[in-house]
Amino acid sequence: MQLVPERVSTYWLDNFLPNFLGKWEAIPGNVRGAILVLLATFSGAVMGALIKVVGQRIPVFEILFIRQLFALILISPVILRSGTDAFKTSVWKLYLLRGIFSFIAMSAGFTAVVYMPLAEVTAIGFVRTLFTTLLAIVFLKEVVGIRRWSVTFVGFIGVLVIIRPDTEGMNIYAIMALVSAFFVAAIMVILRKLSQVDKPSTIMMYQSILITLFMMPPAIWYWVTPTLNELILIITIAALLSAMQWFYIQAYRVAEAVTVAQVEYVRLLFATGIGIMFFSEIPTLWTLGGASIIIASTFYTVHRSAVRKREREGKKKD
Repeated sequence: MQLVPERVSTYWLDNFLPNFLGKWEAIPGNVRGAILVLLATFSGAVMGALIKVVGQRIPVFEILFIRQLFALILISPVILRSGTDAFKTSVWKLYLLRGIFSFIAMSAGFTAVVYMPLAEVTAIGFVRTLFTTLLAIVFLKEVVGIRRWSVTFVGFIGVLVIIRPDTEGMNIYAIMALVSAFFVAAIMVILRKLSQVDKPSTIMMYQSILITLFMMPPAIWYWVTPTLNELILIITIAALLSAMQWFYIQAYRVAEAVTVAQVEYVRLLFATGIGIMFFSEIPTLWTLGGASIIIASTFYTVHRSAVRKREREGKKKD
């Protein structure tokens, strides 16, 4: 039995798809990048909402473990096609470190999403760009001027505005969101190193296998058998996360980093809207004010990086 009529499949492959791809390629790179980032940010916001729903009963470790199994299945053709070459690396310690950092970032970040308003978690997450700047100074020996130091300091003031520490202490879940942002930044720094020595298939393979192994023990320990609906939602979360990562990769491939960064902040609007509509989460003025400070400072950081890159490329041409 043919699931798709031959006439429909022929039209799709011979007419619609080539015409669509031709029109898509004709669009300027920055516009295509903006569209891809919009899709990525929307996917991320919806994913956060689903995590909040499923996480009310299913432990975060279990959600992440099932998600990683799904991701491993998705990339298994790449691993099989690469054969033993995908396992060859001279920097396995970096992979192990990245696996540990990913475990911490995912566990802390998903937990924060479950117990905090989506808008607050999203706003705190933007501070990863500032953490990346600090880590690049320490580990990649990048030179940073007084302006970027100043704007990084201002960005962390924005985080304090959202968290609002007082005599009763700080929200533990806000701290988790901040910890997640730090380790995401650390992962990005490690990824810069790995991308210089290994193939994408090797990076993807070690990431998926190590995270699956790290998530397995706590997932088994805290295991709660999911219902069919919960299992469908977890698989949807996995699909959305994979889609979000793919959209971002393609966006950075065709667009300038500044353009991507500008559009990425729309994620806060998506998260705020979903939070209001489905969870009755009305963002406070503290959240909006702190988010504005973080977004302004991270955008300036990305902008300065782009300017310095153009200056270096101009010197090379001269």
